[in-house]
Amino acid sequence: QVQLVESGGGSVQPGGSLRLSCAASGFTFRSYGMSWVRQAPGKGLERIATIDVGGGVITYGDSVKGRFVVSRDNVKNTLTLRMTDLKPEDTGLYFCVRGFTASGSIRGQGTQVTVAS
Repeated sequence: QVQLVESGGGSVQPGGSLRLSCAASGFTFRSYGMSWVRQAPGKGLERIATIDVGGGVITYGDSVKGRFVVSRDNVKNTLTLRMTDLKPEDTGLYFCVRGFTASGSIRGQGTQVTVAS
């Protein structure tokens, strides 16, 4: 059974940091590029980071560039998103997605990130 399970979300003040994790199972994780996608309240899906199979090619959305870092561990089958200098506009539900399409069908249930004073 293909499964992606996100964790690490929470509530932080502006300027704070969080580390999100995504545990993959049921497929050969090292063979797939992965993405982090978020959905803010009342808005559509936004792809914020992608990482290729080996972790050598990484892209970031303009809204998070310089603040977020994506990485992967192909031995532990995990995807990580380190988020720093969080802003209220980073509030949303964060998903890890298999592949590079924001609306990809293989994704987790999401983890909530709330940034507020």
